[in-house]
Amino acid sequence: MQTFILNHISSSGYIAIFVLAMLGAMCVPIPSEITFGIAGALCSKAFLQVAGATDAKQLQLWAVILVGVAGTTFGAYLAYLVGRYGGRKFVDRYGKYVLLSHEDLDAAERRFERWGDWVVAVGQCIPFVRAFMGFGSGVAKVKTAPFVALTALGAAVWVSVISVIGYKAADSWHNVLKWFGGASYVIAGVVVVLLVIGFVHRWRKYHEAQARRNGTA
Repeated sequence: MQTFILNHISSSGYIAIFVLAMLGAMCVPIPSEITFGIAGALCSKAFLQVAGATDAKQLQLWAVILVGVAGTTFGAYLAYLVGRYGGRKFVDRYGKYVLLSHEDLDAAERRFERWGDWVVAVGQCIPFVRAFMGFGSGVAKVKTAPFVALTALGAAVWVSVISVIGYKAADSWHNVLKWFGGASYVIAGVVVVLLVIGFVHRWRKYHEAQARRNGTA
């Protein structure tokens, strides 16, 4: 994933950042930490030399942040529209494929009722959760204007922090890459275990919810 994102941002620049940010806000499992971390690093000449990406055009940090916020907000808005106007129907039709039940949507609505619309901004600063904020906000019927404003606010904080970290770490990026290379097998093993546990948990929760809904539990 790291190499995939690096190659695409190196070759396509801001267009790749916008597309990756947009997809990452639409429930697509693209880690925004890697996207904006690498984008921030590509603003440094030191990183271009260390990563062997000397052919890549050096990016501007302010532009990375601006494009990242725009892509995130646009992608989240598309997911918001799906959740607002087709959330329940989406679950009826595709829920079994992604292990998403009506109880999950009910839980999302309760969270918004309890914490208010500011959940939108806070959620944009939480890894993994941020990918589903648009869809969840739509299901919860958050008003459009506050949703867009709070999404942009939360995205601005998240994108700025991660991009600046990537930029600041560019000088020692070779140490980061070396560490990841040595620990890749351990990391891969942990990720696989977590994915299996998460899948089993979601599978059980989904089928328990379906059983309750059908009156068989």
